[in-house]
Amino acid sequence: MQRIVIIGSTGSGKSTLGRTLAAKFGVPHTEMDTLHWLPGWIERDDATFRELVDAFTAQPAWVIDGNYSVARDLVWPRADTLIWLDYSFPRTAWQLLRRTRRRVFDGEHCCNGNEESLARSLGRDSILLWLLKTYWRNRSNYPKALAQHPHLKPLIFRSPVDTAAWLSGVGC
Repeated sequence: MQRIVIIGSTGSGKSTLGRTLAAKFGVPHTEMDTLHWLPGWIERDDATFRELVDAFTAQPAWVIDGNYSVARDLVWPRADTLIWLDYSFPRTAWQLLRRTRRRVFDGEHCCNGNEESLARSLGRDSILLWLLKTYWRNRSNYPKALAQHPHLKPLIFRSPVDTAAWLSGVGC
């Protein structure tokens, strides 16, 4: 495991696991959200985003997390391991609600210093609505996409307990 991509629905814990694995292996880590979102919630154009993903994944070892299909053709062929945090909808929604609460009420920042507000969390750009729009679609699409990349070693975790148990056994 030298080039790891972590996927899963929003709020599943991809970035937290990514940071943990990168520290454990002593390799660079990035969130695709950080490459995609500029300060002020401005979306980077696809060409520039792809250039940044391309440069990051050209390194010999890395951990990257995110679900951006616009860059999947760059990331998945270069990865040797894919970790899918395939948690239940209630579990993922609960984790996302807790994270959103921290970001809205405790001022926890996310990608590039962006902040979530109560209005944003409840508006048309709501991360909670994004979960509703993408959760079942991802669960349907990921197995098909994985079948197109037989070189990948897939690790699919159905709960945080499963992920933690595996992580405790991962050596450097």
